[in-house]
Amino acid sequence: MTDPLRRGYAPSRFGQLHYVECGTGEPVLMLHQTPRSWTEYLDVLPRVGAVHRAIAMDTLGFGASAKPAEPHSIERWADAADDLIDELGLEEFHLVGHHTGGVIAVELAARHGKRVSSLFLSATPFIDDEKRRTVNQRKAVDHVVPSPDGSHLLELWNLRRPFYKDGEEAALNRFMVDALTVLDRVEEGHVAVRGSMMDQRLPLVTARTLAVCASEDHFSMPGLEKFADAGCETLVIPGGHVPVPEQLPEEFSRHILDWVAAG
Repeated sequence: MTDPLRRGYAPSRFGQLHYVECGTGEPVLMLHQTPRSWTEYLDVLPRVGAVHRAIAMDTLGFGASAKPAEPHSIERWADAADDLIDELGLEEFHLVGHHTGGVIAVELAARHGKRVSSLFLSATPFIDDEKRRTVNQRKAVDHVVPSPDGSHLLELWNLRRPFYKDGEEAALNRFMVDALTVLDRVEEGHVAVRGSMMDQRLPLVTARTLAVCASEDHFSMPGLEKFADAGCETLVIPGGHVPVPEQLPEEFSRHILDWVAAG
């Protein structure tokens, strides 16, 4: 019988942080991309939770977590995750991060050293000087101008539609809910990622690190070689695009469980 999902809130220096968990045992903390929420791991949580204590948090400023007015940054997001880790009493834990969540996970792993038992990075961009120089030149991903007739809703849907295949509309609906929740700041997460110092933090990570990318995700694929050059193991997941945790939850979960067990 599958362990039911348990929702909770943890206090932090920024306000309450929302998380969802299931299962028991070694903790596996999952961090989502922006502008998403824990629902990115809706079908992954019970699969990982069948073996471990699987936890998916809403990043500070997203989902049902507190939404401070201050600018987003990888460091602030990691500070909030630190508060959740302390509140949940996670002495040692595994980290899973998808896209933005992967950059946050690198920062957390650099801070916590041997407390992080393994690091699983999915579709995570490799941020270096080149990326930082182009932070103000990047094309907006999810920006739409709200319109009284609601046409911006279709515009936002169509911006993300190419990432999803026919039959995956439920996952795209979840994206829409998450993006509309933070529509006034929907692009800030992408900017925060591009301005991070991830390449300088990665050498401080002591945890076993695996970087994975879906075969159709041409946005993230170039970073895989850079992660390999940095000493990380790498893996290409056949099929899937940017939202691979939702498109291929069984395969995605299996790779997490295999990597966690590899230590």
